[in-house]
Amino acid sequence: MSRRTGPLGRRPLRTRLTLVTSAAVALVALGVLAGAYVVIRYELVRQLDLQLKQQAGLVAQQSRGGADQGVLYDQCAWRAAPACAQIVRADPAAPGQNGLVLPVTGATRRVAAGTLGAYYSDITHHGRPMRMLTTPVPGRDGRALQVAARSDSVDQSVEQAGLYLGGVGAVGVLLAAALGHLAARTSLRPVTRLTATAERIAATRDPAHRIELPPYEARRQDEITRLATSFNTMLGELEEAVAAQRRLVADASHELRTPLTALRTNAELLARADRLSTAQRERASDALGRQLREVTGMVNDLIELARDEEPQQLVEQVRLDRLTERCVADARGHWPATLFTADLAAATVPGVPARLARLLSNLLDNAAKFSPAGAMVEVRLARTDGTLDLTVRDHGPGISDEDLPHVFDRFYRSRQARALPGSGLGLAMARQIARAHGAELTAEQAGTGGALFRLSFPASEPR
Repeated sequence: MSRRTGPLGRRPLRTRLTLVTSAAVALVALGVLAGAYVVIRYELVRQLDLQLKQQAGLVAQQSRGGADQGVLYDQCAWRAAPACAQIVRADPAAPGQNGLVLPVTGATRRVAAGTLGAYYSDITHHGRPMRMLTTPVPGRDGRALQVAARSDSVDQSVEQAGLYLGGVGAVGVLLAAALGHLAARTSLRPVTRLTATAERIAATRDPAHRIELPPYEARRQDEITRLATSFNTMLGELEEAVAAQRRLVADASHELRTPLTALRTNAELLARADRLSTAQRERASDALGRQLREVTGMVNDLIELARDEEPQQLVEQVRLDRLTERCVADARGHWPATLFTADLAAATVPGVPARLARLLSNLLDNAAKFSPAGAMVEVRLARTDGTLDLTVRDHGPGISDEDLPHVFDRFYRSRQARALPGSGLGLAMARQIARAHGAELTAEQAGTGGALFRLSFPASEPR
């Protein structure tokens, strides 16, 4: 079932934000203007009512003690006050009740009879709008006084005020739309750059692009600016990951080319086994097996490096001293010509035992590989300066200054190592395992010759 979107949903975010902002401002402006219109109309009508009340008081004083005539003033066409005034009796048949100029209703008679209080009403007299006050005559029972004045001036003032307010509201809405568009454009400029950058990356597959932030935007540190900064950081990490992947593929293809060529040569040689002597067949078969093991080991190492993470569900508390002791014992069996010594303090670290064993085996194999026959490899585990340090030292040629920054690079092999077996992945894998366990693996020159590798864990209490 497809989801349909309205016209607003298909518009750009900037347009939608402008429309929503303008609509909100318009609603608020219209509400304020409507309230102002009501207040202005109420005040103008109230002023007219006060004038009618004052006129009624003056007319009542002037007519006190006079005859019971009905019409007192018949000047309804005038704007000046008093305009229209008349006395209404509760009895319609009373003298002077004929020829009244203002409309008389049952409510008017009730006011005269004293059963209803004073009230205001809007009337039309000879086509002119008027405001009329009907009130009892003080001190004279059975009589009501009606006073009316033209209200067209009030209506005109209210209409004029409405036009002015409407004009102000229209200008305000247009101004709000313009400011909303400017604010949306300014606020969403980093998002526009982010979108453009993402589209360029998708089109070129090059993560080297960045969102350019002017200094005044970078100083704001609002949510959108932080989003742009985080996106740039993510692009930097992505660029490094892509570059590392490309280097890994290039290095792997370069390193695999030689053993694969040798494998093909030996396989072709064995395919013509009937032309070879028994010794030649055995040498070719041994070389083929050795090369297969090297390629298999290299592929396994590449898979481990490409994984770049540790299985967190297998983490447990590991006695590092006992694990190191077992790894040293295995190394003695693999390298019988090398003397391994171990000085291990009791220590426990969280980790994956198999992965830590692989790390230690790589360090021990590397030390034994560069040690001359009968030389010593010293392994030490101790707490120093708030850390738990495991050091592996050999007495070989050491690491030159030019090789020291690259010993943990994938496929990197120094001049001394090029004549030795190996793929150049062991130390890179060891550092990856160390960092996955929250430790740091470093290499340095030993004080009296040889190389020293230091694995540093955050210190913990012995168990």
